[in-house]
Amino acid sequence: MVKADPSAPTAEEHAHKGVNKWRYLQWRDTTSSTSTLGFRIEGIMMEDGSVQRDFRKIHTLTQVTEALLYFTRRQLDTLNAYHSRLLDLKDALRGSEFFRTHEVIGSSLLFVHDHNKASVWMIDFGKTTPLPDSRELQHVVPWVEGNREDGYLIGLTSILTALRQAISVAEGQQEGS
Repeated sequence: MVKADPSAPTAEEHAHKGVNKWRYLQWRDTTSSTSTLGFRIEGIMMEDGSVQRDFRKIHTLTQVTEALLYFTRRQLDTLNAYHSRLLDLKDALRGSEFFRTHEVIGSSLLFVHDHNKASVWMIDFGKTTPLPDSRELQHVVPWVEGNREDGYLIGLTSILTALRQAISVAEGQQEGS
């Protein structure tokens, strides 16, 4: 936290030379697209095996769109496959009793493509917990302490919007070729 922003810790946190995990995670969310878009990009592995993890400066849909265009090398088929898969996933989640009755924390979407196929999978369910007392979540409500909402569908909708923008850019470039 101090390395990224020396002014981020409070005076008390500076005096203790540390922050608790909840505080750090909350701060990290505000320094990424999590607070503005409902998700963040953790890393991208390119076809040559190179890995990029420095996405802290991505905060806007336009920046996410550029990252998607870079990751897919502007391949329209790949972008369309991702978009279609995420639409299907969103429909499946909306109809899922499991999804309605579980808090999905720390889950990720894994995007994988090659020259022929592309798909997306939900992964990392280690922190997914059932709700007590037959409660249900909407997943479109921002998290505030105590509400147990995870905003999962907020993030998914943001990714779909960025993909639509990336598809438009790629289509424009194909038409211009």
